[in-house]
Amino acid sequence: MAVRTGKKVLFSDVNSGGMDLVMEPGNPAVLYASTYTIRRTPYSLESGGAGSALWKSTDGGDTWKKLNNKKGFPGKTLLGNISVAVAASNPDRVYSLVESEKGGLLRSDDAGETWTNVSVDANIRQRSWYFNRIFVDPKNADIVYALNVNFYRSTDAGKTFKQINTGHGDHHDLWIDPENADRMILADDGGAEVSFDGAANWSTLNNQPTAQFYRVSTDNYTPYRILGAQQDNSTVRIMSRSEGSEINQSNWSSTAGFESGYVVADPLNPDIVYGGNYGGYLSRLDHKTGENRAISVWPDNPLGGGVDLIKYRFQWNFPIFFSPHNPKKLYAAANVLFSSENEGANWTALSPDLTSNDKSKQKSSGGPITQDNSGVEVYCTIFTACESPLEENLL
Repeated sequence: MAVRTGKKVLFSDVNSGGMDLVMEPGNPAVLYASTYTIRRTPYSLESGGAGSALWKSTDGGDTWKKLNNKKGFPGKTLLGNISVAVAASNPDRVYSLVESEKGGLLRSDDAGETWTNVSVDANIRQRSWYFNRIFVDPKNADIVYALNVNFYRSTDAGKTFKQINTGHGDHHDLWIDPENADRMILADDGGAEVSFDGAANWSTLNNQPTAQFYRVSTDNYTPYRILGAQQDNSTVRIMSRSEGSEINQSNWSSTAGFESGYVVADPLNPDIVYGGNYGGYLSRLDHKTGENRAISVWPDNPLGGGVDLIKYRFQWNFPIFFSPHNPKKLYAAANVLFSSENEGANWTALSPDLTSNDKSKQKSSGGPITQDNSGVEVYCTIFTACESPLEENLL
């Protein structure tokens, strides 16, 4: 049935949107919600602002009141991403993971009227704008799960957390069976994992086609192979045709580079592959010998610092390509275009800065609460480039 009408019942401000929404288990009249001020541009990420708040409704969402001004809640400081969870076994127990200079994991034992900051563990607050999810065991209000780069569990009502091993990193969502807390499904950057023993063991990630590719290229092998980089996974080289009845995992292998980069094969020797990654990393892999060496244009790891500190501005997925006229000529692009004709042993700058070089778009990303410089927001850079297939050296 199509939804034809809707009524706006909660609004913070024009710069904020809804972030989290949970219902008190067994009582649909009681709802908790968070609003979040966040703005992302190609060159910046700003997490936090006046519109970030935690809210509660006791009439099924018709009216709402802020919980920011309640005792113990860090409402007088700038707030960012806020998540909330209610314990089914004790609805007065509410947890909220708050991005703030004075934030952390907050716990309320009186349905949000007063709060205690029980943990400022940096592991459960890492990259708050990206993760920041918490869940409560449906049978035990003292067991809390925190999802972040790693997966964590507390058995003492959030005071301490221990890491739980999973099949992959970057954890985004969790479902716990309300009738059997040992049964759960975890969503991460590798796909979905199922546990039947309370997160002690997880099902494999190799049973689902969940790869996310930025782009693909092909080599000159017969039959040709397809190459590409998987988000938060290895790069891949896979046959376009197999000797069996299907093309499966046995027909592929990891190759040069890593998750975000271009991957291109040497036109003269398809077993030599070049692959990039964020931070300007570039590698050359010889599939015959297994030798994998770094051939980065500028051997520096800029992660964690702002764009203003980088000598050459390589984007998260900077271009790498061969000349269609000279199969030994490999190009790589930052804000300057480079080439190499000796397999990356040396690089030559072919141009000056080809960008606007706007300094206002070259600052540390993140803030005003949490800085975040992963390479995605590198701007004033060359996003794509090619050499004319008709005219040599026309770029």
